[in-house]
Amino acid sequence: MTANTRDILAGYGLAPSKKRGQNFLKHRSTAVRIVAKAEFTKEDHILEVGVGLGALTLCLAEQVAQVTGIEIDRGIVAYLQQTDKLPDNVTLLHEDVLKSDFKSLHQKIGKPLKIISNLPYSISNPFIFKLIDNRTLIERVVILLQKEMAQRLTAAPNTKEYGIPSVLLQSCAEVRQLMEVEAAEFHPRPKVDSLLIEIRFDSGKISDDQFKALRDTVRAAFSSRRKTLSNNLTASLPNDLCGNTDKSRKREFVRASLEAAGLKPDIRAENITIEQFRLLARQLQDRS
Repeated sequence: MTANTRDILAGYGLAPSKKRGQNFLKHRSTAVRIVAKAEFTKEDHILEVGVGLGALTLCLAEQVAQVTGIEIDRGIVAYLQQTDKLPDNVTLLHEDVLKSDFKSLHQKIGKPLKIISNLPYSISNPFIFKLIDNRTLIERVVILLQKEMAQRLTAAPNTKEYGIPSVLLQSCAEVRQLMEVEAAEFHPRPKVDSLLIEIRFDSGKISDDQFKALRDTVRAAFSSRRKTLSNNLTASLPNDLCGNTDKSRKREFVRASLEAAGLKPDIRAENITIEQFRLLARQLQDRS
């Protein structure tokens, strides 16, 4: 994208949506660097989430076989269609990605999805969980997020960023940081810098049944960061995972499961590794 992003938007009666958290890449050189970091191949069919003015799309189209772009903004879709700026190997879909049928997209593309996105901050959390829910359909995701969110996804135990997204995503994928993008590279300029991360899903890391138990365990464990793991699990663990509703029996069930997993009851969720969470979830599941 050229440096006159503001003029392009104004010229077509468009404006960045605060509600959607839109921040457009201003410079083609930044888009080129992002696409280079993604390391897609000439044979790839890439799903792009949030086409915007086409900064990433145009660079992608030069590097891969096919791009399917999803864009929710009606005005931007009209702009892209009016200007006819998208190459022939780009298919534009006007829809909300949070409502997109990934199974259908997987079938149309014919192989595990490879995704790239400069993601609006407003949908970053639900979109990450949509990726997790569709993990068996996805191979790789290269995604540009505001730094705070990216750090949560790549966080290690014993840090303030470590939480539910960290554990659930890293339990089924390898996640790594690729590059930092300064706030000045966007219009409008966000308050913080962004980080480009790569997510490589591995369908063999955890089964669906194990993941459900892990998800319930982790959500209960982090229900109150000030409380101990034992108290959180006793208060918030789903009844179907602990086998009863009586609080005293539930507390004993939790303590026995923690002991079997080699965890002290007064430990806090942020101090537990992903492997320890998986072991605890298995103990809870086996005892229920």
